Amino acid sequence: MAYTDRVRKIIFHTLAYLVPLLGTSQVNSISLYTECSCDRNFIRQEIPYVDHVRDQALADIQLFIFDIGMANGGRSYTLNFTGKNQFDPINTELVYETTPNMTKDEIRQGLVRKIELGLLGYLVHSDMADSIAFEIQQQTEKEDIANEIQDVWGNWIFEVYGKGRFEKETSRSNFYYEVGFEGDKVTENWRIRTDLELNQSGSMFKRDGDEFKSEREKYAFQGSIVRSVSNHWSTGVFSGVKHDTYNNQDFSFNVRPAIEYNIFPYSEVLRREITFAYRIGYIRNSYLETTIFGKEQENLFNQSLDMEIRFRQPWGDISANLEASAFLHDFTRNRLEFDSNISVRVYKGLAVRLSTNLELIRDQLTLPAGDASIEDVLLKQRQIATDFETGFAVGVSYTFGAAFNNIINTRL
Repeated sequence: MAYTDRVRKIIFHTLAYLVPLLGTSQVNSISLYTECSCDRNFIRQEIPYVDHVRDQALADIQLFIFDIGMANGGRSYTLNFTGKNQFDPINTELVYETTPNMTKDEIRQGLVRKIELGLLGYLVHSDMADSIAFEIQQQTEKEDIANEIQDVWGNWIFEVYGKGRFEKETSRSNFYYEVGFEGDKVTENWRIRTDLELNQSGSMFKRDGDEFKSEREKYAFQGSIVRSVSNHWSTGVFSGVKHDTYNNQDFSFNVRPAIEYNIFPYSEVLRREITFAYRIGYIRNSYLETTIFGKEQENLFNQSLDMEIRFRQPWGDISANLEASAFLHDFTRNRLEFDSNISVRVYKGLAVRLSTNLELIRDQLTLPAGDASIEDVLLKQRQIATDFETGFAVGVSYTFGAAFNNIINTRL
């Protein structure tokens, strides 16, 4: 590590341990508004020297924390500080990264230290400046050595998981298990993913001396290789094999090249993105039962166009996805999927939340001929014909009352 980089790293980490100490003289308090998916009570408790407000219009400093998963299983938090009133136009952006081995307490402790570091630039321009005391802790030799350790795994991250459930009553029983393996490698230019999943579920119930059983199995392997072409373009290949009794698939193989374009640079993905992705591919299906089209096996070619919109701004969050797909041998065999989530701050404490999903389904080529048993239908162990699926949810919230309250009380 270069000398200048080491000095910068020491300053960056050790200033996080600054301890603002308020004197006995009267000072004008600073109001802070925080928007994040984190433990806000802990932030209020650990940073008591500012007033935490619930309305961003009343804040001297607005803090928005955006987080996203990283290749190593940790998360990257981007802290955007925006100064208002006497702090306009002081704006600061910091990044805090976690590892998958960190506990929830270690994560929130580190996040608080990073928030305090960001607040320093505002405190030194306030009436609190003369009441601040801080110290710089030197980096130990052990930490120096740790920083020099190279990644022996070559950016690969592996995960093995498993879970199971068993339930039993007098007249019914259910069991379910799932095991899997995931491997990911992410660099600036490449993203390689593998996913192996095995799961099985079964149900049994008795009625009037009759016993009904239903089982569902799924074994699947998927892999993909994606290459970053530029700050807007990406290309890749997706492939997989699957056995799925729910979809009447004894064996299915697919391979799909793809290309994606992001209107905004990928460096802005935490705040906004509008992407278009096109996929075209080959599918080989062998069926457990003869399909409604009289097929026991067939070769298919499919294409899809996907558009995704996501904005994370101070006024709220918007995400929407629209995907259209069709089989090349018959364009009437197609599917249109749309889902969206909207959360908008309308005025002060008033927020509106909307979510909706809609699927127009015309491509159920794998449906088996004949009627499904009543137990398979009721227990959702077998797919049945449908023209559409839809859902809608709406929510409104309005918060009012005391805007300034730093008290933490978690009693009964």
